Amino acid sequence: MAKLSSVRESIQWLSDGANIRPDLIFMDLHLEDDLAFKIIEELELTVPIIFTTAYSEYTLRAFKANGIDYLLKPVDKAELTTAIDKFVALHARSAATPVPDFAALMAMYQSVNDEGYKERFLASAGPKLFSIRTSDIAYFTIEQKATFLRTYDGQHLAMDYSLDKLAQMLDPQEFFRINRSLIIALNSIRSIYTVSAGRLKLELTPATSQEVFVSGDRMADFKQWLGK
Repeated sequence: MAKLSSVRESIQWLSDGANIRPDLIFMDLHLEDDLAFKIIEELELTVPIIFTTAYSEYTLRAFKANGIDYLLKPVDKAELTTAIDKFVALHARSAATPVPDFAALMAMYQSVNDEGYKERFLASAGPKLFSIRTSDIAYFTIEQKATFLRTYDGQHLAMDYSLDKLAQMLDPQEFFRINRSLIIALNSIRSIYTVSAGRLKLELTPATSQEVFVSGDRMADFKQWLGK
């Protein structure tokens, strides 16, 4: 079994005749350097694939590309089991090759990210794409109806996710949605001030262009989050 993080690395590994041809591929659509469909197109893959992604809009394209199942992140363990069972049933129809050890396969897959939280995001600045580690992100914002992330080193990049979707994909121990337009990382908080009527004002790193306040309806949860 191999774990490959980029299109380039995957193409090289799958093209190497010394490597055993896989019976099944788990494929995240957004890899470090491009969409995973590029691997399928360049190598004309016929290997069965279980796609895992946070994007629902690629479903049809995935099933046209040998897709057995299409799992949305964070991946539900029951859905993962069903997808593997589906492959086992299809694979059993062919006596050409033995059924692989799927208990080991599931263990390997789940160990990558047992909780299912996103470890990196694809973002953009104009035509240029960036793969950003979640640990490098200070906060996510809504600006003029578009979603952006800000990294600790100051990168300001556009994203396709809504904040509602992001809230489901981020580790709640590390990120909190303080108001309708801002999800922050715990490590981004530089200072907290109590202002009029008990409101909380935050100073973040990197600094924001506007003052940041915690919504009143999120105040109790925010204080509890800080105390975890």
